[in-house]
Amino acid sequence: MTVVHTTMRNELHALQPLPFLRLQAWLSPTFPTGSYSYSHALEWAVEAGGVRDRVSLVDWLAADLRYGSGRNEAIFFREAWSSATLDDRPRLLEISELAAAFRGTSEFALESAQQASAYHATLSHVWPDPLLNEIAETLADLRTALSVAVVLGIRCAKQDIPLAVGLPAFLQNYIANLVTASVRLIPLGQTDGQAAIAALEDTVLAVSADAATSTIDELGSAAFMVDLASMSHETQYTRLFRS
Repeated sequence: MTVVHTTMRNELHALQPLPFLRLQAWLSPTFPTGSYSYSHALEWAVEAGGVRDRVSLVDWLAADLRYGSGRNEAIFFREAWSSATLDDRPRLLEISELAAAFRGTSEFALESAQQASAYHATLSHVWPDPLLNEIAETLADLRTALSVAVVLGIRCAKQDIPLAVGLPAFLQNYIANLVTASVRLIPLGQTDGQAAIAALEDTVLAVSADAATSTIDELGSAAFMVDLASMSHETQYTRLFRS
């Protein structure tokens, strides 16, 4: 873990002010992605009693990060970032199509596609990038959805945001959105919510470090309970969230 922290410190030192400001803007709660509408199946987990307090929430999210959707999204982000850095358009399309297909349930597909579309819509108006727009247009012709990991992976690469900074920031944002949903669902106090985010810092860094050297051949999930929770949520009687 010391090596990870050292790498991040070096990358942060090299990160220029403008890319840093833009990364903060893209991952800000004020960025209009509609993430507040999704709980990534946590709503059912709370209803079923599997997640009931800060400790059980941290356990659930850590498992998702290490063995489930979080880990896969980290790999897609890294692949998109690397391909965009090399301006490898065929590889980016391959990664984008795989990321769109790599959803365990219809709710997860909606969650990813809606937020990615919102990200791209705002980025194309405020911080446009020709490569991202080209990939988005090609995918639209193929009737294939964008994914958040691909959108942000491309945009971070084109903004010269180092992988060692952009990837953990992306995963931290992923976790923060789910903690915010849990504050409303369990419910948790705001301080407990921040304590949950703090408790997951080492996991975020560890998953980022692992994904930095992983490839699409290592995609997979052992967090089957998250997928089952999503399937159950689709028919849950009362719901606040779309996933």
